[in-house]
Amino acid sequence: MIYTGYELLWIYLIYSFIGWCGEVAVAAVTRHKFINRGFVNGPLCPIYGAGAVAFAVFLPELEHHIFFLFLGGLILASFIEYMTGRLMEKIFHKKWWDYSNERFHIEGYVCLKTSVIWGLCAVVSIKFLNPLLYSLISLIPELAGMILVWAAAVLLGIDTAGSSIAILGLKKNKRISQITAELHKTSKLLENALTLRIQNRMLKAFPEIEPAAAEEKEKVKPERFAEGCSFYKLVSLFFIGAFLGDIVETIFCLATSGELMSRSSVVYGPFSIVWGLACGLLTAILYKYRDKSDRYIFIFGTVLGGAYEYICSVFTELVFGTVFWDYSDFAFNLGGRINLLYCFFWGIAAVIWMKAVYPVLSGWIEKLPMRAGKILCNLMIVFMIINILMSGLALGRYSERQTGKIQQTTVGQFFDEHFPDERMERIYPNAKVTK
Repeated sequence: MIYTGYELLWIYLIYSFIGWCGEVAVAAVTRHKFINRGFVNGPLCPIYGAGAVAFAVFLPELEHHIFFLFLGGLILASFIEYMTGRLMEKIFHKKWWDYSNERFHIEGYVCLKTSVIWGLCAVVSIKFLNPLLYSLISLIPELAGMILVWAAAVLLGIDTAGSSIAILGLKKNKRISQITAELHKTSKLLENALTLRIQNRMLKAFPEIEPAAAEEKEKVKPERFAEGCSFYKLVSLFFIGAFLGDIVETIFCLATSGELMSRSSVVYGPFSIVWGLACGLLTAILYKYRDKSDRYIFIFGTVLGGAYEYICSVFTELVFGTVFWDYSDFAFNLGGRINLLYCFFWGIAAVIWMKAVYPVLSGWIEKLPMRAGKILCNLMIVFMIINILMSGLALGRYSERQTGKIQQTTVGQFFDEHFPDERMERIYPNAKVTK
């Protein structure tokens, strides 16, 4: 089932409310009192809504494959929870939840127990709840539904902004015991009653939050460009991985099929976005575990790589209406989107990348002069954004021509002239337009 944006927005809000109810119930049982456990003041926990939307977008095809539906929900939601936890700590310098006391956790952001619960929730939502919600949403008059859902979305946005401003005011604290005193020293913007109320609620709801250790240390300007697992390091690895991935795939296709074909994801340059993102994400997630055994990294890379490739396949088909690869002829494939053999390749690639390639590339990147490195990365970011936009528009126009739904516009004529079918089929030889 493919949901519209309107339906996805309803799903987001409904599941955010359900998640908030669950969090409040758990807090009531453990602390014997009502506590608003949401990040925002309203009765919503946005992370649950985000997980539910991800399930609705990427997992409906697995409805009749219970095990893979469970596994997909587990991986997808764990990734969302992990990235949300890291991002919120990076922004607010506080850890909002910590699973460090649980077994089989990753940096305290996710743990096996909660991930299994997420997997079960994916099965329940796709098999039972979503069809029911779809029926209920369809009963609401469209105009009334649009007004309600967008009004709720706007209020949530305002609530999120207010909560964020209030929490950023807590960054001045060095010890939780000094919060009340320090609140009076913040800017006038943060001294209004509403902000103080939000801050006090946050301290009650999340008593375990502490300012990051780095907050108390004097910030030292890095001596080398892109030192450690920094933003510019990941950007550099993205471009290197995108280029190397394209080259490796081209050589692999030549060796196996005897045909030299383009494996690029974009219209300008030999860059495979799938491989570039994989290198960046894999490095960001496994950086702290780079000294683990080859077996550990292989298993992690196999599972994560397979899930990542599946999500990319669904995403490109939904956005561009085009299937870029099809493994239906391979043994042990899942909807033609992934297959077991290539999942093993992801695992092998993860080991080679983290153990052999990454250390060398990291050393080379850090040798770049600080100023030149930043300018180069920023220019490449702008180039790739334009490249991706042009590729998306060209693919959209190509799909229109293939399906016969052509609208004569100035932009459309530009892409007809500069990106005709012959050029698009040369760049994307395996692309199949979906009806």
